[in-house]
Amino acid sequence: MSDLTPLLDFLVLSRGKWDSDKSPEEIQRAIDAFYVWHDRLVQEGRLKPGQRLATQARLVSRSGVRDGPYAEAKEVIGGYWFFCAANLQEAVALASQNPCLACGLTFEIRPVESERASAFKLTNETPGPVTK
Repeated sequence: MSDLTPLLDFLVLSRGKWDSDKSPEEIQRAIDAFYVWHDRLVQEGRLKPGQRLATQARLVSRSGVRDGPYAEAKEVIGGYWFFCAANLQEAVALASQNPCLACGLTFEIRPVESERASAFKLTNETPGPVTK
């Protein structure tokens, strides 16, 4: 990465559950390694801290408010943070170094759009398949 390349923000969603065949000690070793990796990337300016998410939630829609979350167990979002990277491929390369991958977690990386929403532009909120 060049120092002249502007860094973009990429939302990282931590998904899934720990592997059931892993011992608590194995999982704790991955968690400890994660925090070493996390803190190094924060120091390098490559990661903006996020948080773990609590289990309780509410779904708010025009139909009202319901208890949640509603994702299937394999799709549970456990937390989030932000990578600072030149492009999506670089953000993916950072995520591939996460020690928790070895214990069953997966990571969804999404570019953060800085542009305001518009009803006249194709976005992820536009009905139907979106292609850019």
